[in-house]
Amino acid sequence: MTESQGISRRRILTIAAGVAGASATGAAAVLGTATPAQAAKVPQKAVKYQDTPKGEASCENCELFEAPSSCKTVDGTVSPQGWCMVYVKKPS
Repeated sequence: MTESQGISRRRILTIAAGVAGASATGAAAVLGTATPAQAAKVPQKAVKYQDTPKGEASCENCELFEAPSSCKTVDGTVSPQGWCMVYVKKPS
């Protein structure tokens, strides 16, 4: 994917990894400021967001989901039953 086509999959995964890492360590909470990874949200189309789950994977069991209808990584309204390619399963 070129820059003119939008954000790359690698960039999306880098953002998701940064957000997941920050939330897992609590680093952002300790610093009290948003990190660049947290501040950047990607369009739903770029991560192939859909309003339906993919098998057992859904936003409501993703570590990046913020109830009731948003995501740390994806811009816009997100359904708890949705799914996108930056899905990160919550630890059991």
